Amino acid sequence: MMSSLADDTRWLDATAQSELVASGKVSPLEMVNAAIERVERYDSKLNALTYRWFEDARQLAASSDLPDGPFRGVPYLLKDLYAAEAGKPLSNGSKAYKAANYVSTEDTTLVARYKAAGLISIGRGNSPEFGSVPVTEPEAWGPTRNPWDLARTPGGSSGGSASAVAAGIVPIAHASDGGGSIRIPAACCGLVGLKVSQGRISMGPYRDESNLGVEHCVSRTVRDSARLLDATHGPGIGDVIIAPTPRRPFIEEVGADPGHLRIGMLDFNPRGGDVHADCVEGVHKTARLLESLGHHVEPGFPDIFSDNEIGRAFSLLWSTNMGTAIRRFSDALGREMTPDDIEAMNWAQAEFAKGVNGVDFSLAQASSILFRRAIQSWWTQGWDLLLTPTLAAPPLPIGSMPNNPARPMTPLMTAGTWVSFTAQFNISGQPAISLPLHRNADGLPIGMQLVAAYGCEDVLIRVASQLEQATPWAHLTPNL
Repeated sequence: MMSSLADDTRWLDATAQSELVASGKVSPLEMVNAAIERVERYDSKLNALTYRWFEDARQLAASSDLPDGPFRGVPYLLKDLYAAEAGKPLSNGSKAYKAANYVSTEDTTLVARYKAAGLISIGRGNSPEFGSVPVTEPEAWGPTRNPWDLARTPGGSSGGSASAVAAGIVPIAHASDGGGSIRIPAACCGLVGLKVSQGRISMGPYRDESNLGVEHCVSRTVRDSARLLDATHGPGIGDVIIAPTPRRPFIEEVGADPGHLRIGMLDFNPRGGDVHADCVEGVHKTARLLESLGHHVEPGFPDIFSDNEIGRAFSLLWSTNMGTAIRRFSDALGREMTPDDIEAMNWAQAEFAKGVNGVDFSLAQASSILFRRAIQSWWTQGWDLLLTPTLAAPPLPIGSMPNNPARPMTPLMTAGTWVSFTAQFNISGQPAISLPLHRNADGLPIGMQLVAAYGCEDVLIRVASQLEQATPWAHLTPNL
C-alpha cells in the first residue's frame, strides 16, 4: 500500500503541490518521496522512466540549496532526449548511448531554469531513439504504455513524460516538439500539451532555435503550463530567434476573457488521408462548445495545407537532422556509429541524408520558408485560431510502428498518416496546444488542437483556460 501522502497528492497539479510546500504542510522531501512511491508502484506497468536518480533528488529536496522558486519542491521528469543535466545520464533513446553510460557535463539553459524554479528531477521519461517517431518504443528501453489502455501507445516522442503525468506519478514533465512530440502524447494521454512559439524558450547551449524543435512540458492543467512558461521563457546567450516579449505574465491569461474570436475549423486531411470518426466527432463537439462560449466557428484553414511539396521538404530536413545528430553522437562517443548501434529507420534516414547536397538542403529550407509565410498569412485575414484534431486517429496499439530492417521507412509512413495536423506548425513556428476535450466510446482520450498566430501563446492560454472551466478534465483519471 502507498502512504496516504502519495495517494493524497497523486492527482494534484504542480501548482497545488507547490502551494502545499510553500504553506509548510508538506516538505519538499515528503513531496519527492511521494512521487518515488508512485514510480515504484506504477512504473512496472508503464515503463515510463529510463533513468532514476532518487537519492540525488532526496538530497536536493532536503538541502538548504533548493531554490525558492515558484515550483519549489515539486518533482518532475526530464525527457530522455537532449535535456542535459550535469552529472546525470542521458541516452536519447539510443542503444549506443545507453551502453556507453553517457553522462552530461553541464545543464542546458532550460534545465538550469527548471532548477531555479525549484523543480526537482527524479529521473528521465522514455523517448524513441533520437525522437524520430510519434510512439515511444525504443529498442534500448522497450515500449512505454498508455495509462488509459496498457495495450496502446502514449504517443511520442515525449511518451514517457506523458505516461507518467497521466498516471499521476508526477504532476508535470519536460517535453519537446519537433513535429508534434508535445501535442501527440498529450492527445493520447488526456493532457495539456502546449507547443510554444519558435524562439520562446532558449534551446541553448547546444541546439538551434531556428530548427523545427521547441521545448516545454506536458501537464494536467492549463495553469501549470502557463506558470512553467513564466519561469522558463526568454532568450539565452546567442539565441538566433527570439519570440516577442509577452505583454504580461502568462499566468495572468488563465481566466482572462478571450473576447469573441473567429475560429477556423479543419475536420479532414486536405492532402487526402483518412481522419477517424472519433477525431471528427471531437472537432465538431469542440466547435459547438466554442460557439456556446461566444466564439464564431466556421470551416476554414490555410490553403497551403493542400500542397504536398512541403511534405517532401520536411522529410528531407528531418532526414538531414537525423544524419547531423548521428554525426554529433559519434563525436560525443568517440567512435563512428554503425548500423548495429542505430535503429533501422534512423539509419536509413541518415544514409539518405548523405546523398543530400547543399543545393537540395537549401531548396528544402526555401520551401519551408515559403510554406511558413503562407500559413502565417492566414492569421492576418481576420482569423484568430485554427481548430483541428491533434491526431487523425485514437492512440495506436503498441507495435504499430515496428522496426523492420527489410522495410525501414514503414514506421515513418505510418506516422505520416496518423500525425497529419502537427508538423505544419513546427515549420511555421506558431504556438499550438492540444487539449483533452473528447473521449471515444472506449474511454480513450481524443485531443483537440488549437493554433494561434506566431507569438500569441496568450490567446491560446485564455481560450484553453475558458474551455477547461467549461468542460473540466482534471477529475478524469485512469485506473491502474
